[in-house]
Amino acid sequence: MKIFMKIVLTLFMVLYLLILTKLILFKTFSITEMNGHISFSHGRYWGSHNFIPFKTIAHYLFLADVNPLIRIENIARNIIGFVPFGLMLPLLSKRFSQLKSILIATFCLSFTYEILQLLFELGSFDTDDLILNTLGGVIGYLPIKLFYIVFKKNGTIRSQTKGQ
Repeated sequence: MKIFMKIVLTLFMVLYLLILTKLILFKTFSITEMNGHISFSHGRYWGSHNFIPFKTIAHYLFLADVNPLIRIENIARNIIGFVPFGLMLPLLSKRFSQLKSILIATFCLSFTYEILQLLFELGSFDTDDLILNTLGGVIGYLPIKLFYIVFKKNGTIRSQTKGQ
């Protein structure tokens, strides 16, 4: 049963990463439409990025002349998109049972997406996306950590694993 659950969880993780990749890297066009799109023109494109932490977040929260729902949606989308990553990763591997490992893994995944957007002009690099995405991974991790704390205190996890 444990192996079956690991396989199912791995399939969910792969599906999730495929969907996340589509939403982040290919949001404006499909992979089949990419022919000829990827370029390294380095012209005005480089000016559309944000390398200053909290600049975009502050803009959406305090400065943008945009509907408040759109402001919150833009911030929440970056957080919510990475919650499943922080939730599934510790379930897939004990190496990700600590907050530090989730922070590093989520940051690295987000950084990979941001670098790909920057290099291949598939979107804009935004330092605030790194912050919000990493926060999402941590939020996803918290219920797992809480579960282990509660059930470890009760001895439920120890007694179940000793019997197997």
